[in-house]
Amino acid sequence: MVKLFEPMTIKGVTFKNRIVMAPMCMYQSDQEDGSITDWHRIHYPSRAVGGTGLIILEATAVQPQGRISSHDLGIWEDSHIDGLAEIVRLTKLNGARVGIQLAHAGRKATVDGEIHAPSPLPFSDKYKRPTEMSKKDIQQTVEAFRKAAIRADSAGFDVIELHGAHGYLLNEFLSPLTNKRTDVYGGSAENRYRLLREVTDAVNEVWDKPLFVRISAHDYTEGGMTPDHYIEMALWMKQQGVDLIDVSSGALVPAKIPVYPGYQVNFAETIKHQAGIATGAVGLITSPLHAEEILQNGRADMIFLARELLRDPYWAFRAAKELDAEIEAPVPYERGWV
Repeated sequence: MVKLFEPMTIKGVTFKNRIVMAPMCMYQSDQEDGSITDWHRIHYPSRAVGGTGLIILEATAVQPQGRISSHDLGIWEDSHIDGLAEIVRLTKLNGARVGIQLAHAGRKATVDGEIHAPSPLPFSDKYKRPTEMSKKDIQQTVEAFRKAAIRADSAGFDVIELHGAHGYLLNEFLSPLTNKRTDVYGGSAENRYRLLREVTDAVNEVWDKPLFVRISAHDYTEGGMTPDHYIEMALWMKQQGVDLIDVSSGALVPAKIPVYPGYQVNFAETIKHQAGIATGAVGLITSPLHAEEILQNGRADMIFLARELLRDPYWAFRAAKELDAEIEAPVPYERGWV
């Protein structure tokens, strides 16, 4: 059987194939209050019509000051639930499972007012200097993730992904390049992991469906994190009940990244085999044959597509044709999908 179209079940939730739409910021919440707009109502369900098995909504802020921009989606208050539930309903109606990425931008937030980070280090001279988080700030943020998980459950999501990558808050705590704290949240790997541990525990108190974590497995900077460093943290995630690690890289600090098709797959493979946890491969995977190779050789368990699904919402249909796999077409499209 073609592995790309083999179902996968996690905690009783079955995904019809291994194709995942990776979270990508849309910056289309034009009301500046984090609400769903017509853009989202069209964008996400269309990828479900195209055959994608799991669609993960963009980075969705758990606190207002944790937005990357004032046009980010939000899940920091109950008023967001109805709009998010509508996206879930429309997307599931077309055969996909739906996830949401819970996020806090940390020092990369560009909203007005004070922004937070583990240490008062700006991302670059073009970004604001963040305020070092107090223990009270940290506790409030952990609680914000917990409440966001409750809202995600109320909205009907199948998957939560915690955004621990790309230089945002959780990632900033994980790496020694951005975490210069001397308290229990800084220093050793165990201390730097503490915030993600507390967030994961808080989410697990109120959430019993699949839980993913996205990481930046390589900082591409001397003294930063590498896949080998993340093996220990991946083992901790596994012990806490994380089901899959979505393995990305970079964006913690300005750095030159060698980019080529599948440039992050080796990172997913290392973590999968060394930590014994399911992983998702992402990063310039555009060819169905390449995706199939990754799965057939046991290098990852799911294929996360980003920009390729912006170019081609029907990538799953194209992949089925190229790999000679049969997939179920939406009834109105049957005449064109033969």
